Amino acid sequence: MPEADTGPDGASAEADLLLLETAARRAGELALTFFGKNPATWFKGKPGMSPVSEADLAVDKLLAEDLRGARPSYGWLSEETADDRSRLDHTRVFIVDPIDGTRAFLAGGDEWTVSIAVVDSGRPVAGAVYCPVRDEMFLGRAGGGAFLNGTRMSVSSRRSVSGATLTGPHSIVANSDVIAAGFVGTDILRSLAYRLVTVAAGRVDIGTARGGPSDWDLAAADLLVQEAGGKLTDVKGRLLTYNRPKTGHPGLIAAPDTLIDAARAALRSAIG
Repeated sequence: MPEADTGPDGASAEADLLLLETAARRAGELALTFFGKNPATWFKGKPGMSPVSEADLAVDKLLAEDLRGARPSYGWLSEETADDRSRLDHTRVFIVDPIDGTRAFLAGGDEWTVSIAVVDSGRPVAGAVYCPVRDEMFLGRAGGGAFLNGTRMSVSSRRSVSGATLTGPHSIVANSDVIAAGFVGTDILRSLAYRLVTVAAGRVDIGTARGGPSDWDLAAADLLVQEAGGKLTDVKGRLLTYNRPKTGHPGLIAAPDTLIDAARAALRSAIG
């Protein structure tokens, strides 16, 4: 597999990916020590909007130590670290969600993940999404393919939205126009990163998200979808750019290259 350009610390994307894999496994092991044990929990932002627990903060601290310690010249953006904007001065940046799907984590669900990416000049070049309870490690680097537990992944080969399986918020999956178009709804996955990597793995044809996800929800899974033969775009067909001053993104669709245009046309009104 071809090597990508080296970063400011002289590390290749392959070396970065190995670092991400090791850090994600350690983070998953730490998160599991809190799982099912009623960790202290509170809400951030508007009341009731987003839960955070002591587990999220402990995992964030571990990842910061492991990743920033190994690559001190990389920038840092994490859901659970105050954003000081110094990341904008860096070409290469770690983008981290210590526990993606905190609601699932706190409720005892098994689909929560640790999501870590290295972004270079606005696009991900290495990514790891680890689901500790299911022991599934999704890994990829730019130009090097995407893998699940060491086996290469590929998006589905479906070309028609009629009969295509769809994962996303209930408000999209249950939309009357979406049902009329022939989409087949699947289980709701409370980790957005995991929702998207199921598309990369070919388990589901199309993944969706309403407007509001942030860089840390998306960057690693974006790369994995791309390397598995798909695309993650907004409803206008634009690829995402990361490490901007504002980290939020609009409604999104992940699908195989062969299906993405038809999926956007069919889902645009439901996603909004």
